[in-house]
Amino acid sequence: MQNNIDMVLAVDIGATSIKFCLVDFFGELVGTPKRRSTPYPCGPEHLVNVIATRINLSDVTMVGVGFPGEFRDGHVVHPGNLSRVHGAGTPINEEIHDRWCGFNFEGVLREMTNKDVRVVNDATMAALGCVEGKGVELVLALGTGVGLALVKDGQIVPVRDIGAEVISDSQTFDELLGEQGRARDADKWLTQLKKSVATLSKEFSVDTIHLVGGNALRISPSSFKHVQSRIVITGNNAPLRGAPKLFYS
Repeated sequence: MQNNIDMVLAVDIGATSIKFCLVDFFGELVGTPKRRSTPYPCGPEHLVNVIATRINLSDVTMVGVGFPGEFRDGHVVHPGNLSRVHGAGTPINEEIHDRWCGFNFEGVLREMTNKDVRVVNDATMAALGCVEGKGVELVLALGTGVGLALVKDGQIVPVRDIGAEVISDSQTFDELLGEQGRARDADKWLTQLKKSVATLSKEFSVDTIHLVGGNALRISPSSFKHVQSRIVITGNNAPLRGAPKLFYS
């Protein structure tokens, strides 16, 4: 039986909720993930305190965090929906947005917890938890918003954050394919998802597309018979399962 010292605390930050779970060396969840609502307004200092408090309650030394926005070299490039007043679909708070951009999220968490904290984009962490390591694999995360990760022969390839990218009728991926779009009109959501998957498949010359996140479980691979790429539906815990790969690769 493993000791907690061998385990990783996985933290999956979403625009609606934050999940925490211990995960072992093999990416297997230990127990049931704990969940709490993402706090709004969600300035960086507030969110750091929430995450650091939970980390400090754990006796693990390694923490993997998935961040729901564009992230590079420990710093936030774009906070995604976190800078919105009350989350996805509400206006952006410009003052909070500016505080997020360039924020050293990873460094501050390390300083506040004295632990080895590693932070990546949440779709990237999901990719680490589900890809097979063969050919070109694309991971499309379908939750409150939309995330994208690209992997070639098992290696993460830098790719743009598509959440705020306009795709149709002046609306973004997040607006059309996120949870609010699905809740508003499930048929329209699925139609747009089919179009987007086909477009992304061609753009990146993809062998396999992994659809992850809570809303991925609402669909079937048979809905994408027109797409040449192989479609794999993965559960909502891919980011949690991917956290150990930040340490054991």
